[in-house]
Amino acid sequence: MNARTEPAPAGSDAIARPPLVRELLLVAGLFLVYKFGRQLATGHTGGALHHAHRVWDFERAVHLPGEGAVQSLLLHGDGLVHLANTYYAAVHFPATVAFLVWLYLRRPAHYVWARRVLAAVTAAALVLHLLFPLAPPRMLAATGLVDTARLYGPSVYGDPATDSLSNQFAAMPSLHFGWALMVAIGLIVATRSRWRWLWLLHPLLTLLVIVGTANHYWLDAMVATALLGLALTAVPLPHRTASTADRPQDSLVPAPAGEQTLVGAAR
Repeated sequence: MNARTEPAPAGSDAIARPPLVRELLLVAGLFLVYKFGRQLATGHTGGALHHAHRVWDFERAVHLPGEGAVQSLLLHGDGLVHLANTYYAAVHFPATVAFLVWLYLRRPAHYVWARRVLAAVTAAALVLHLLFPLAPPRMLAATGLVDTARLYGPSVYGDPATDSLSNQFAAMPSLHFGWALMVAIGLIVATRSRWRWLWLLHPLLTLLVIVGTANHYWLDAMVATALLGLALTAVPLPHRTASTADRPQDSLVPAPAGEQTLVGAAR
């Protein structure tokens, strides 16, 4: 016995998008709060360098691989290290914005979820930046690493003593990595392609870039991963629904009970 089926009504399970103006103001406000908060953490050079020595010694004590191994690979060619610096400078923020825009347009429910997770991770990172200022490995002579952005370009940072646009003592956690990992997870959850797992290449490449350019320690990425895990646990994932954008053309749902017919009933 089979129930007759018919196509699902178009848009029957669509989720209303949040108001665009409200979202733009909200995201812009969160960004400004974060930038202002980072400025509160500037000027802690002594403490940031002291923490850097502690992080470096801890990594060696637990036998984490040396960051220098990754940097030595980049330094085999000027073109490769320049590409890594460009990736660090130009991909991080635009990729995250493009991710949110795509979710807003195509997966509204997942957009709200992803925006909340990113906001939670960023807020937690800001608190940690204030409590634990940390100089990146490029500033620590004991690492033996070089500042690839300053030597080969392009660089997004100026002299730490005069740079008023960014806090260079906010290495832990790495939001470059935390945001990249969230982009990959969000796209894997929100899409159905068999190739969607390839999005994990984005955080993997980001990890190699932030370490190889001596902007972050391995531990910075590990802490970012832990914070993201906590945020994902705290913010519930929306129920997966098949939107009309990715529903197969022949998607079928059971017909109303009153319209069911029995196959072979007239035989």
